[in-house]
Amino acid sequence: MSDFFKSSSSSSSPSDMAAKKEAVMNGVRSEIALASAQELINKTNEKCFAKCITKPGTSLSGSEETCLSRCLERYLETFNMISKTYSARLSREREQRQLNQI
Repeated sequence: MSDFFKSSSSSSSPSDMAAKKEAVMNGVRSEIALASAQELINKTNEKCFAKCITKPGTSLSGSEETCLSRCLERYLETFNMISKTYSARLSREREQRQLNQI
């Protein structure tokens, strides 16, 4: 990736380089977030299916539908809570680093 930044025209200013780097980093962050969301969905489906579907068939029973709904809801609530907590932690650490640099 560093070759990408070095191969730019020599007339690029440091701010242009920083903007390009930030754009690439944002793209990588988006891809990681998408991959994480897909992994969460796949794992949730596997876990809830194993827990709730006792006799796979052509349709779901009422109790299976209820179980799946509750199971998925719990996983998503937990994921949201963990995500918010993690984001808040990252924000606090970022603020602390900025204060330490002053």
